[in-house]
Amino acid sequence: MNRLLLGKIATAHGVRGLVKILVLGEDPMRLESCGPAWTAPEGGKPITLTMKNPLGKYYLAEVEGIADRNEAEQLRHTELWIDRDRLPAAEEGEYYFADLIGMSVVEENGTVAGTVIAVENFGASDLLEIKPPAGSTFYLPYVDEYVLSIEDNTITAFIPEGLRE
Repeated sequence: MNRLLLGKIATAHGVRGLVKILVLGEDPMRLESCGPAWTAPEGGKPITLTMKNPLGKYYLAEVEGIADRNEAEQLRHTELWIDRDRLPAAEEGEYYFADLIGMSVVEENGTVAGTVIAVENFGASDLLEIKPPAGSTFYLPYVDEYVLSIEDNTITAFIPEGLRE
């Protein structure tokens, strides 16, 4: 993957063309410093952002070339992708979500639980979507209580009873 999804424009804010962005990462300023952002994982249009300030669960931003609310409304639901090679390398023990996709998941006793096929967030927390060797996919919260370690493209996890059903 050449680009990583780091944000999504939620809606316009005010009358001067500002937008509210749902940031999908720990550092909202990366949308500005590592930009331009792109509107698609491949191709798309470049968007240059000037990040302003946090606004609840969103971040307020100015979009270059957008001067009023009507223009900003046209950007509603636009995804913001950043070229991966413009992002800093992940620190030891940190991962970009895109790097988790494809990793094997095993339980502490060595039982293979499956493979990570996606990382989602439906509002409460980040979730690993895991496809087991047989049966339906399930979600595992991406928190220290359940994700015990990550080494050599393998996630060792505690999977509580009933989570797979």
